[in-house]
Amino acid sequence: MKSELNSVAISEFKATCLKMLDQVNRTGTPILVTKRGKPIAMVVPPEPPVRTTTWLGTLSGSAQIKGDIISPVVDASEWEVLKK
Repeated sequence: MKSELNSVAISEFKATCLKMLDQVNRTGTPILVTKRGKPIAMVVPPEPPVRTTTWLGTLSGSAQIKGDIISPVVDASEWEVLKK
């Protein structure tokens, strides 16, 4: 997505610097700062952060299984629902 380049004099940039930085961050449109009509700087949005890992597997190795996790905790003969 290409955006239109905004040009602003250094005096105006100095007076409204924080507002313009927020605008660049919000819209992604770079701003060309000029001094006496000549370009001296360009304010561009930062690159998006690179995700090196996914959330899958982030808790790997953080838990331990103790005992049998498949079998019921109590014997089936002790279940009240099966007693008539």
